[in-house]
Amino acid sequence: MADQSGLGPAFVAAGDDEIMAAIPKERAVKTNPDHPSGTDRVAEALASCAPEADVVINLQGDVPLLAPSALNICVEALLAEDAEMATLVVPLPAADIAHDPSSVKAVVAWRDTRFGHALYFSRAAVPHDAEILYYHVGIYAFRKKALMRFVQSPPHPLEKTENLEQLRALGLGMKIAVGLCDEVPLGVDTPEDLEKARLLIRNKT
Repeated sequence: MADQSGLGPAFVAAGDDEIMAAIPKERAVKTNPDHPSGTDRVAEALASCAPEADVVINLQGDVPLLAPSALNICVEALLAEDAEMATLVVPLPAADIAHDPSSVKAVVAWRDTRFGHALYFSRAAVPHDAEILYYHVGIYAFRKKALMRFVQSPPHPLEKTENLEQLRALGLGMKIAVGLCDEVPLGVDTPEDLEKARLLIRNKT
């Protein structure tokens, strides 16, 4: 999917030999298995496979069916907002996600109908009493300098409280651009999710 975005070469970074064995050798980047987050893993991989890159996208393996156009929206948001990093959200009825802590919500200051910047992220129902909440899609575009600053900084207290690493960036004063997406990608968190993903991939090929 990432290749179809046309944004540049895509690599798979992992600390697991089983994952590495499933990836074409020229795309596989073996990293330290003990990284505390995917962002730390991306920083290590960037240094070895694309040190000249100015912007890097962290597309997590548990959203394998994210539309290629979503990656473009993320980069467009980064540039439009002149931000250090960028991510995506999907508007959903509050009743669908308000009381689900696994659905991360974003509070966004919108500049127009497509782009804005993040004010906060939470597992709680924020903003309070809103009819529409913005579901956070776990993809990030980083400027290289911001990525290095992020991984070299200690976790923020709010990051620990919410268990959301993007709050470290906000705590450092970084601007996180937000792009609007229209579809929640399938997240692969259970064996049942994996079977759904396999079926969808088979149907696309």
